[in-house]
Amino acid sequence: MAGAVDLAAEKFHALLVEERTDRVVVMLNRPEVRNAIDQQMVDELHIVCTALEQDPKVLIIAGVDGVFASGADIAQLRERRRDDALQGINSTIFVRIAKLPMPVIAAVDGYCLGGGAELAYAADFRIGTPAVRIGNPETGLGILAAAGASWRLKELVGEPVAKQILLAGRVLTAEEALAVNLITGIHEASGLMDAAHDLADRIGRQDPLAVRITKSVFHAPAEAHPLIDQLAQGILFESEAKFSRMQTFLDRKAGKNAETGKKENA
Repeated sequence: MAGAVDLAAEKFHALLVEERTDRVVVMLNRPEVRNAIDQQMVDELHIVCTALEQDPKVLIIAGVDGVFASGADIAQLRERRRDDALQGINSTIFVRIAKLPMPVIAAVDGYCLGGGAELAYAADFRIGTPAVRIGNPETGLGILAAAGASWRLKELVGEPVAKQILLAGRVLTAEEALAVNLITGIHEASGLMDAAHDLADRIGRQDPLAVRITKSVFHAPAEAHPLIDQLAQGILFESEAKFSRMQTFLDRKAGKNAETGKKENA
């Protein structure tokens, strides 16, 4: 493929990247600043996205040293002006991550604030540890959460909680985040990545094309339904996986029924 990205050949500095057969694991790797998101990290995330758009796989995102991401790099943010804001430096990469063909899992530990939280909001799944602290303190710095939180967070947790986070600077603990479904599970730090891989394994047991199409249909605007559902189902009804997986199901069911019949007649 012309222009194909080979992640193994890329030189990453702000990320640690591991590619497996069916998934890619990305560790945010700026421990000296609690994995704050800077321009280099954004650029490297774009490289990962290009690879995953070309060769769709599940993406797991986590952070090193017990921190997901403490936010955007304040030193860089302090120097940005109007034209920088209009470029949507962080929002552009987070939208791209959210639109990746296969699901994205955010494995969150420790601080997950500001831009780090917005990165987590862009994922399809969020799991965490007891140490999670997640929120958007941007208004305390004289700015707003402009990389997705101002609209994604309301969809995720509802307007009342979203306003507490965005307007009053509330930072949620792991238990509070679990209670509002911002994260869907709490795991000890030592088992966080195992839990993320278990989730990736569960996704991997589904038909990849069905997962990809379901994700696209799920995020389609309301006015696109039900036509988009019907068109998507039409594609899947013609897939080889549909026939083979359904036949396997029927064969297994027939086998169980035959076994039950033998026991009843014994």
